[in-house]
Amino acid sequence: MEINLTRLDQDYHFAATGASGVAVHMDANPEIGGHNMGARPMEMLLMGLGGCSAIDVIMILKKQRLEATTFDIKVTADREPVNEHTEFRNINLHFVLGGNLPEDKVRRAIELSLEKYCSVAMVLYKTSTINYTLELL
Repeated sequence: MEINLTRLDQDYHFAATGASGVAVHMDANPEIGGHNMGARPMEMLLMGLGGCSAIDVIMILKKQRLEATTFDIKVTADREPVNEHTEFRNINLHFVLGGNLPEDKVRRAIELSLEKYCSVAMVLYKTSTINYTLELL
């Protein structure tokens, strides 16, 4: 995998591009000179976790011929200082799905994602606890 970052200003605004060719903007907090022109790198980690798990869950449900009519995830996390940096310690994903979906099948899909398939979760488990909650509409 290759990611390319291009600096877009004289401060901390970057465009990151991977194999897809789609640019994602990152920037630093204004407190240190950023300009709010993109997501923070640690936010990107949580976005990656949510996106990875969402894709897994949708794929698992589709294989069972189940379709979510709406699908949202709210990811929250606590950060803890470790030496000169911070790490995520507790991460929660709150899944909100709509449609005619059996709760047990949705829970199983989420658990398979977070415990087996989601590569981002596997990396974050090294420093974090990851939990989820589910709300069916």
